[in-house]
Amino acid sequence: MAMLPKPHLHRRLTPPPPPPPFSSSCSSTAQSHPFIIETTLHSLKTHKTLSPKTLTHLTPLHITQILNHCCTQSQNSHLGLQFISSLTSPLARFMLSTSSLTPMICFLVRVRRLDQAQGLILRMIRRSGVSRDEIVNSMIECNGKFGDCESDREMVVFDLLVRSYVQARRVREAAEVVRFLRAKGVRVSVNAVNGVLGGLVRVGWVGLAWEVYREVVGEGVDGNVYTMNIMINAMCKDGKVDDVGRFVVEMEGKGVYADNVSYNTIVNAYCNVGLVEEGFEVVELMLSKGMKPGVVTYNAILKGLCRKGKHGRAKEVLSEMWRSGLTPDTTSYNTLLLAGGKKDCISDVEEMFQEMSSQGVYRDIVSYSSVIGVLARNGRVDRAMMYFEDMKAVGLIPDSVVYTILINGFCRNNVISDAMRMRDEMIEQGCFMDVVTYNTILNGLCKGNMVAEAHELLNEMVERNVFPDFYSYTTLINGYCKTRNMDRAEMLFDTMTQKNLKPDIVTYNTLIDGFCKGGDMEKANELWKDMVIRNISPNHISYSTLINGFCSTGHVSEAFRLWDEMVEKGIEPTIVTFNTVLKGFCRSGDAAKADDFLKKMIAKGMCPDSITYNTLIHGFAKEENMNTAFELINKMESGGQMPDVISYNVILDGFCRQGRMAEANLLYSKMTKRGVSPDRSTYTMLINGYVGQENLKEAFRFHNEMIERGFAPDDKF
Repeated sequence: MAMLPKPHLHRRLTPPPPPPPFSSSCSSTAQSHPFIIETTLHSLKTHKTLSPKTLTHLTPLHITQILNHCCTQSQNSHLGLQFISSLTSPLARFMLSTSSLTPMICFLVRVRRLDQAQGLILRMIRRSGVSRDEIVNSMIECNGKFGDCESDREMVVFDLLVRSYVQARRVREAAEVVRFLRAKGVRVSVNAVNGVLGGLVRVGWVGLAWEVYREVVGEGVDGNVYTMNIMINAMCKDGKVDDVGRFVVEMEGKGVYADNVSYNTIVNAYCNVGLVEEGFEVVELMLSKGMKPGVVTYNAILKGLCRKGKHGRAKEVLSEMWRSGLTPDTTSYNTLLLAGGKKDCISDVEEMFQEMSSQGVYRDIVSYSSVIGVLARNGRVDRAMMYFEDMKAVGLIPDSVVYTILINGFCRNNVISDAMRMRDEMIEQGCFMDVVTYNTILNGLCKGNMVAEAHELLNEMVERNVFPDFYSYTTLINGYCKTRNMDRAEMLFDTMTQKNLKPDIVTYNTLIDGFCKGGDMEKANELWKDMVIRNISPNHISYSTLINGFCSTGHVSEAFRLWDEMVEKGIEPTIVTFNTVLKGFCRSGDAAKADDFLKKMIAKGMCPDSITYNTLIHGFAKEENMNTAFELINKMESGGQMPDVISYNVILDGFCRQGRMAEANLLYSKMTKRGVSPDRSTYTMLINGYVGQENLKEAFRFHNEMIERGFAPDDKF
C-alpha cells in the first residue's frame, strides 16, 4: 500500500488570522459573512430582538458593519438602537469587549444619544484589565467609520470620553487621555480640556492642572472664560491671589475677558485669607467695568467681614444690599447669625432672625440652629426650646446638631433629666447619636457628679458601635478624679491606652491633679514621667498642679525644684503657680521665706493679687506675727489691691485669739470705713474675743449689730 503523506499538524492546529477590525465597508470580509449580517438585520426588523444563537456568532467586526449600515441609512437608525439594546441587555449574556463597545459608542454619538453613549464609555473604562491606551486607540480607529472624520462629531466622541474619565473620578487618567489624543493628532475641544482642568483643581491637584493648561491651552487650544475661571480658582486655592491680576491681563490679551464668576472667585479668595479691603476694591473694579456685583459677591464680603470680627460693618453691607436692589438670601443672613452667635450677642441674633421673617427670607435649619445655639449656651434654654418648637411647626426636621446643642444647654444648666429627655426624642426621631452627642451628655453627667450613670453611658456607646474617643475617656476620668475614685480613673486610663487612644496633656493633668489632691505624690510622679516619655510636654497647668501637690504634702524643696525647672524651660509662671508656692512656705511655718519670695517676684514684674496677700497674711497670723500681718494690709492698699473681708478676718481672728481687742476694734473700724462689709465670721470672732475678756457689754453690742445686719448668731459664745 502506498504511504500517505503525513498531515501538516501545525497548519491544522493554528487558527486563521482574525480579520482586520472595523472594516470601513462590506468588502471581501463582509461579503464572506453576508448571511450573518442579513439575518441579524432581518431579525431586528421582524422580531425587534436577537436570539441567543444569533448573538453567539457576532464578532466586533460584525457589530461595526451592522451599525455602519444602520448609520448610513437614516431610516434604519432605530434598528441600530434595537441592536445595541439586545447586545447590552443583561439577559443576552453577550461578552462585551472594548472592540465591541467602541462601535456602539460611535453609533450612539452619531445619532445624538449622548447619555447612552456615556453610559457605555463608563462601563468600558470601569472594566478591569483594560488599559487606557487600548480604549483610546480603539476609539480613534473606530470613530472614522461613522461619518466625516473632519466634522465636529469627531470631537464629540472624545469630549465624551474625557468627560467620562472625570465623572468616574479618574481625573489623572483624563489628563493622560488628553495628552495621548493630542500626541495622536486628534483634536481636543476646549470643553474637554476645561472638564479635566476643573476636575484636577477640584481634587487639589493644582500643579498638574497648570501642566495640562500650559501643554494644551498654551499650544493650540484656545481657552475661553470658563478656562480662565477654572485657573483663577486654581491660583486662589494655591494661595496665589496676587498672581490673578497678571493672569487676567494675559487672558484679555488673547481676547478672553473676565466675567462676574471670575471676579466673584477673586473676591471670595481675598476674603478667605482675611484681605477684605482688597475684596472691596475688586467690587469697585466690577462696578467701573459696568458689571453688577450680585448676592454671591456680597456674601463673600459678608463672610470675610464676619471672620475678621467686623460684625457691625457686615450689617451695614447687608443694608447696602437692600438699598441697591439686591435681595440678600438665606446664606447672607446665616453668615451674620453665625457670627453673632460666636460673640454671644443674643439680641443681635434674635433681631436678625426676626428680620429674615419680615423680609420674606427663608429660614432654614442653619438659621434656627444659630439662634437656638446662642440661647442654649447662655443659659436661656427655655427660650431656645420655643424656637425649637417653632422650627418643627414650620416643617423643618431637627438634625443631630440641633439636638446636641439643646442637650448641651440642659447639661450646662445642670438639668440632666431634660437633657436625657431630649436625647430620647433624638433617638425616636431616627437621628444618629455620634461621639460628640455622647461626649456632651458624659460631660453633663460628670459635672453633676453622676459618674456611675456616665460610665453606663460609655458602655452604651460601645454597644451602639459608637467608639469613645480620648475626650470621652478624659471626661469620665475627670469625673472619677473629682469623686476621689482614683482606682476607676486609673483603670479607664489603662483602657484608653490599650485601645491606642493617645492621652493628651489634659488627660495627664486631670489624673495628676486627682492623685495630688489625694496625697499620692508617688503616683503623680509616675504619671509625670510617663507623660514625658510619651513626648507630651508639661505645661503651666501641669507644673502648677504638681507644685501644689508637693506644697500641700510639705515637700516645699521638691516644689521649688519644679519651679526652677519650669522657669528654665521658658514656661512663664502664672499668679496661680506663684500663690501655690507661697502657700507651701506658709503651710510649712516659714512665712518669712514666703515674704522674701514675694519680694523677688515683684522685682521680676509679677503683680500679686488679693489671694497672694491673703495667703501671706494667713501665714504670719498662723505664726502669731500679727504686726507683720497688719502691715500687709497697708502694703496691699499701697500696691493698688483692696483688702477684702477675708484679709481683715484673718487678722481679726489673730488679734481676738491674743486678746488684743483694742487693736481688733480699730481694725474693724478701718474695715467698715473702707466699705468692706463684715460677714458672720467677723462678728463671731469679735463676740468670742470680748466674751473671753468677760466684756459682755461689747459682746452684746456686736451681737445686736450682727442681728441688725441680718446674720443669725449661733449663741455659742
